[in-house]
Amino acid sequence: MMSRSYTNLLDLASGNFPVMGREKERKRFPRVMTVPGNIVELDDDQATSVTSENPSSIAGDRMIIVANLLPLKAKRRPDNKGWSFSWNEDSLLLRVKDGFSEDMEVLYVGSLPVDVDPIEQDDVSNYLLEKFKCVPAFLSPTLLAKYYHGFCKKLLWPLFHYMLPFSADHGGRFDRSMWEAYVTANKVFSQKVIEVLNPEDDFVWIHDYHLMVLPTFLRRRFVRLRMGFFLHSPFPSSEIYRSLPVREEILKALLLSDLIGFHTFDYARHFLSCCSRMLGLEYQSKRGYIGLDYYGRTVGIKIMPVGIHMGHIETVIRQADKDLKVEELKRQFEGKTVLLGVDDMDIFKGINLKLLAMEHMLQQHPNWRGEAVLVQIANPARGQGIDLEEIQAEIEESVKRINKELGKPGYEPIIFIHRPLSISERMAYYSIAECVVVTAVRDGMNLTPYEYIVCRQGVSGAGIGSELSGPKKSMLVVSEFIGCSPSLSGAIRVNPWNVEATAEAMNEAITFPDCEKELRHEKHYRYVSSHDVAFWSRSFLQDMERTCADHFRKRCWGIGLGFGFRVVALDPNFRKLSIDEIVAAYSRAKSRAILLDYDGTLMPQHFIIKTPSPQVLSLLNRLCGDPKNLVFMVSGRGRDSLSKWFNPCKNLGLAAEHGYFLRLILKKIVASGGYYDFNWMKKSMDLWPQNEEWETYGHGSDFGWMQLAQPVMMSYTEATDGSAIERKDSALVWHYLDADPVFGFSQAKEMLDHLESVLTNEPVAVKSGQYIVEVKPQARGVTKGIVAEKIFTSMMEKGKQADFVLCIGDDRSDEDMFEIIGSSVSRHILSYQTEVFACTVGQKPSKAKYYLDDSSQVLSMLESLAEATDSPVSSDEEPDSSQRIVGRVSSFV
Repeated sequence: MMSRSYTNLLDLASGNFPVMGREKERKRFPRVMTVPGNIVELDDDQATSVTSENPSSIAGDRMIIVANLLPLKAKRRPDNKGWSFSWNEDSLLLRVKDGFSEDMEVLYVGSLPVDVDPIEQDDVSNYLLEKFKCVPAFLSPTLLAKYYHGFCKKLLWPLFHYMLPFSADHGGRFDRSMWEAYVTANKVFSQKVIEVLNPEDDFVWIHDYHLMVLPTFLRRRFVRLRMGFFLHSPFPSSEIYRSLPVREEILKALLLSDLIGFHTFDYARHFLSCCSRMLGLEYQSKRGYIGLDYYGRTVGIKIMPVGIHMGHIETVIRQADKDLKVEELKRQFEGKTVLLGVDDMDIFKGINLKLLAMEHMLQQHPNWRGEAVLVQIANPARGQGIDLEEIQAEIEESVKRINKELGKPGYEPIIFIHRPLSISERMAYYSIAECVVVTAVRDGMNLTPYEYIVCRQGVSGAGIGSELSGPKKSMLVVSEFIGCSPSLSGAIRVNPWNVEATAEAMNEAITFPDCEKELRHEKHYRYVSSHDVAFWSRSFLQDMERTCADHFRKRCWGIGLGFGFRVVALDPNFRKLSIDEIVAAYSRAKSRAILLDYDGTLMPQHFIIKTPSPQVLSLLNRLCGDPKNLVFMVSGRGRDSLSKWFNPCKNLGLAAEHGYFLRLILKKIVASGGYYDFNWMKKSMDLWPQNEEWETYGHGSDFGWMQLAQPVMMSYTEATDGSAIERKDSALVWHYLDADPVFGFSQAKEMLDHLESVLTNEPVAVKSGQYIVEVKPQARGVTKGIVAEKIFTSMMEKGKQADFVLCIGDDRSDEDMFEIIGSSVSRHILSYQTEVFACTVGQKPSKAKYYLDDSSQVLSMLESLAEATDSPVSSDEEPDSSQRIVGRVSSFV
């Protein structure tokens, strides 16, 4: 069922893009795959180590970087005829190319910071592509207002910074027209990417929350595209994110990327938690890499904080020295200890909390009055944020009050600078600051501490930093809620909401002995200088290469409508089971083995009532009534449930609890002759009722360990809402499917350790599975796979080797059957002529060769086989009634 939240956006997300001019010229553009296709295999060894100083090994490819804004400055020419463009040297995206090989071409796609008249747009586009390799996406003022100033800045940005829209005045309420504008703008960006894209050779790297649904549009068009996404803002916890009405649409769009990057593990953990709680996806960590399995594709999760561009910062330092700004500031603050804050003017930077902390420090440590100065630089807001006027007024009032109460003639404890400063001016202030204080209550990364550290290190030949005659020194007080905090282990981390603790941290920072400041600075500089923006971009590209290489080995389908679109990636030999093909093979066969799982195969997992329907029982009876068929139900269910449910099925073999218990119908008749007459068997059915003894295939019958395990499980069940215990004859199973997914998983891990400790000396195995923890005897070879092997072996020993095998299951335990079937031919248990149909339910990685989508398709397929069973045979094939074989069951003794 499609979510109502996007059904009216299917036209926007339909993928019916107009043909672009450049696409008409590029004849080699492939269209979207409408049939599964193999993707070229890449060599894993091509990607160099992330820690290598060598650039990425990819040569001759292109990187298309997509962001909301191009890394350009634009201004109108003095004669008002046309535009003048230049690189924005402060743009982070301009520097990512330093991590790529020199022969990798880099193109930029994004919007311009100015409004270009539609008449001029074609000329501007051609000029920017030719001179700057930039492709501008032009958004109308109306669209820009709803997309950027509306959905991005008034909804996503506050929400991602943990601000819920409790009222219309504080935080933007969800507005569907703004969401539609957001989708429309992302589609415009996708069209611009498509104009210059060669999907066979290019990488696409999408940046930040403005373009989170862009992967849907590109993936719909190009299933093979190598695409990554990096989020530069925080990603909120699931409790915050789940309040977004279009939460699932955005998650599904992001998961169409090959690699998704975050600054910190906290941000990645929140994203993974949202995927678990809202989409039912679980992540796995393998050899240090985190991945989410999404319809057969492993979507990589990258955790790597961005760095600064060392060369650019050092160039600016030299320029600041030339401008003599440093000397001017030294004279201004001579004899003072300078603490510095550099923040954008917005509600999440915690500027006023910093001012209050400075006030508290001066009150508690009056020796700093007249000596310590906080210089607070407030950069102009980047957009039309929330409550900016109120925040600015509050800050100015605090500055005025503190300076009045704690200042004196010739001394102001707080210097508030609210104007645009050039980066060289900023470097000059860094050079004189004894400590930088960052008290943001929530921030994606914040590179201010990195810039400060490099500036305090200084550069050869420049005045900045040279006043430190010996080893360099610096101190940082940083909020624990910013992205750079985990990487600055030498900084004093604070909770900015705790004004008193922040004040003490500021006092501590400026009173540390110089040797302590030097050690902390050295540690920070070593990290910042080695983890620069080039290292960040190189690492991301290498991980994208590795992730895509795995995807390219599989066959891919694009299916679904709107934001329900997804790419299904399967093994090249894995395909949907053809009904016509299996019916034809079934009709040709003389000796058939049919092995069926129950839950998730014949019975959908989400059904509450698990009793088999009359349709299922009828199908089984019709299949069991064919003399050429041996039909077995191989289930994890207990024997009592199977006996009760399948009592009407007179010729059905049952394997309960994954093969620990077996019940073989008419075993004595089979043992006496190997065959039995159907008419005679019907007359004698009452002699062999369905409640005959089950055979125990596992060794030993001492289940005293249950008295130890059950109390442990009970304690976890009482503490975990939504969990339950299932007691089988041979096992105890703790289910937590209906519990909170995160808490349930945590409890399952604890229970696993607890049970292993309690049952150390008992002959049992404790295993975890999909939303279960199971304790069962250590019976060697008790698996569904062993059941299948015994069936095939017994048929072969009786001279009726199976020439048709159908095996269907849906979960991990059924993979044992598929694996046995795969090896049975080479071990001569099955003939090379045996037609084998190992089939899993659902399109997912499996050892089976075939799949069906769901239980309804399984029943439809079995109905087709039953109809072939019901069809009358020709007279020349009719066996003599005395030799008619209507059923056979092998002996397991």
